[in-house]
Amino acid sequence: MSTAHYERDEDQAHRFDRHWNELLQELRLAQTGTQILFAFLLAIAFTRPFQEADTFTHSVFAATLVLAAMATGLLIAPVAFHRMVFQRRMRDRMIPAAARMAAGGLLLLMLAICGGLLLALDVVMNRGLAIGVSAAVLCWFVAFWYVIPAIVRRAG
Repeated sequence: MSTAHYERDEDQAHRFDRHWNELLQELRLAQTGTQILFAFLLAIAFTRPFQEADTFTHSVFAATLVLAAMATGLLIAPVAFHRMVFQRRMRDRMIPAAARMAAGGLLLLMLAICGGLLLALDVVMNRGLAIGVSAAVLCWFVAFWYVIPAIVRRAG
């Protein structure tokens, strides 16, 4: 694989359009997963076993539900942002702001996924082991979502 960088023959307007379209494609995937997780969390709150669960489970659930709601909000925020600045020639400011919203949404999504995992694992295994496995999965996410991309970015 070549490590040579390539340049695109495009003007600034086309570059903004391409960046915006790439961000939207990324957000479509993340939004779907976040919304499914959020719906799952809302549904389990009304089950009898959950209502009879202990304080730890309720605390993890509450934190996870809030994280999922916040992730949903941040991952949808670029769409609302775009609606507010549409046709105002502000893509140069909109794209970096939307990218930061997406990055924040992905961070919250990672935490919500691990919280949902902890809720599920706590039912099927010892609580200490469930916490340990969930922490290991969190480390796995951090490695693949942040550490490896940072290493590649630094090397590039």
